[in-house]
Amino acid sequence: MRVYLRALEPEDYLKTYEWRQDDDIQNSLGGNRYFVSKEREKQWAHFRSVDESKGIYLAICLKENNEMIGYCSIINIDLRNLKADIGGWMIGEKKLWNQGYSKEAVELLLKYAFDEYPLHKCYSFCLEEHEISNKTHISLGFKLEGQLRDHVFKGSKFLTLNVYSILRNEFYEKFPKQQ
Repeated sequence: MRVYLRALEPEDYLKTYEWRQDDDIQNSLGGNRYFVSKEREKQWAHFRSVDESKGIYLAICLKENNEMIGYCSIINIDLRNLKADIGGWMIGEKKLWNQGYSKEAVELLLKYAFDEYPLHKCYSFCLEEHEISNKTHISLGFKLEGQLRDHVFKGSKFLTLNVYSILRNEFYEKFPKQQ
């Protein structure tokens, strides 16, 4: 692995704010685009770094130099139905796109989710038109469960979200636990 995950630190807002200003990054995400001030981003990062009740937000960092290159999250943790959304993962450093860093980060995120929580299933959403994200899901062992047609209005058009999931046993079949 070339990456590791760490807690999101309050000062990470400087990077995440920069990434929110980039049209290419915003267009690749499944959520709506919105404008955010540095102060609001600072509050977002601080809140996410100290309150795990709303989810677990982690920085994706390079092992070689500890640079934060993206972030990922486990949200909507449902311990009654033993499932969670691992949405919100992205590589913000565009020079590192399409080099497998997000796949490594999500593998680590899933390992953490399944090792530390009694989860049966993790699910994720991505834009139907985002080819790389769809390929990443499949390469990690996710199964396409379906689509949410015309689910997001973005860039003056409606976009479809693909819904993927992976079960605990499917993950461990693909990535056996190290003894």
